[in-house]
Amino acid sequence: MHLVLAWSLDEPDRLGEVFPIDGPTSLGRGMPLPTDPAPRGSFHQGRPGATKACPPIASARISRLHLVMHPDGDAVRVRNEGRAAMRVNGQETQSALVREGDVLELHNAVVYYVTRRLRHLPGAVSSSFEFGSPDPFGLVGESPVAWEMRSAYAFASSTDRHVLVLGDSGAGKELAARSIHGLSERRDRPFIARNASTMPETLIDAELFGNAKNYPNPGMGERAGLVGEADGSTLFLDEIGDLPEKSQVHLLRVLDANGEYQRLGEAKTRTSAFRLVAATNRSADSLKHDFLARFVHRIEVAGLNDRREDLALIGAQLLRRIASRNAAIAERFFERRNGQIAEPRIMPELIARLLRHAFTHHVRELERVLWLAIGSAKDDVIGVTPAVDAELHDSAGSATETAELDRETVERALATYGRSPTKVAKALGLKNRYVLIRLLKKLGLSAASEDDV
Repeated sequence: MHLVLAWSLDEPDRLGEVFPIDGPTSLGRGMPLPTDPAPRGSFHQGRPGATKACPPIASARISRLHLVMHPDGDAVRVRNEGRAAMRVNGQETQSALVREGDVLELHNAVVYYVTRRLRHLPGAVSSSFEFGSPDPFGLVGESPVAWEMRSAYAFASSTDRHVLVLGDSGAGKELAARSIHGLSERRDRPFIARNASTMPETLIDAELFGNAKNYPNPGMGERAGLVGEADGSTLFLDEIGDLPEKSQVHLLRVLDANGEYQRLGEAKTRTSAFRLVAATNRSADSLKHDFLARFVHRIEVAGLNDRREDLALIGAQLLRRIASRNAAIAERFFERRNGQIAEPRIMPELIARLLRHAFTHHVRELERVLWLAIGSAKDDVIGVTPAVDAELHDSAGSATETAELDRETVERALATYGRSPTKVAKALGLKNRYVLIRLLKKLGLSAASEDDV
């Protein structure tokens, strides 16, 4: 089990650091004490291929010995020995059994998120950017899930095959598409993007394939169409699930290896060496089967519920972006260091509540809640106002979600749908395949990769 630092009043630059609990462990400020009842643990920054040790806790709000922890099955028994009161999921206590998905606070000092972190981080992904900062394409996160997504984007970018990006609204599907383009050999060509749901049904073919001059009416200008514009580059079609089936059929030929198509009103055949990256928040099965078959790579973008340990880093980045565009907000809610905008003044209760919130629109929803907190604040601190409180609802968490599923039930679902983790998750009533993966690892089982389907 691990504690991930989600908020620190005195050491805000340490967000995302990880504190492993592999056995009896104590946590406190400074160096170990001779009287520590268990070996002193330490924080580190974990990234693919490297683990960087971090300095001891320096905040005076943390006692020299503050927490004593002992693993207990799939949980950890935590005892508070420090001055600052301990809260677990919002309830003050001196001792508690914490599991993955729980939120542990030390009053007005730090907020930790509890996670298992069982995944092995992929080793073939560049990690040259600063820890906790956005990668070159805007993805923020240091969790294993975030690095798995980066690895999937890098692999897809290394080929010329078409890509289907799946995920909830607001999870970051366009960012995935831009990452794939930016990592590919096509990066120097313009990224062509269009929302398929905004194309009038009668004009879809013209939008996609273009038209000859004076077609269909005299005076009409020649248009290359999206496919032509994206020749040698990437075409991103969002909300591809809203594309009518007959339009999906019209794309089949151009999606094959030779990329053949015709502009409306032209007899000659053209070719376009484009790569299509399409995105939808619907099930992949909602697409026409032969259209779906053209997408060799299928990538699922994880939402915030599946990478909560990244939430504080993402929130901090969103707030910095807001401050950079609004001087009044920066002046009111942000500290300054050497004349530059530093960390936001944010209440720990807000971070703790966000960590427990059941997101439906993910990063887009997080940004909306942060704007609401700023707009309804009565002073110079971003916190849980009545308006924010009305928006936040605790999630049951993955531990509760899977508590009623025994090994036999899971094995039956694997036998029936084992070639598709998404279908297995759906059959078991789980939110998505990431919750399933955690459950399978807990039970010592496995399912096929979605790319093997």
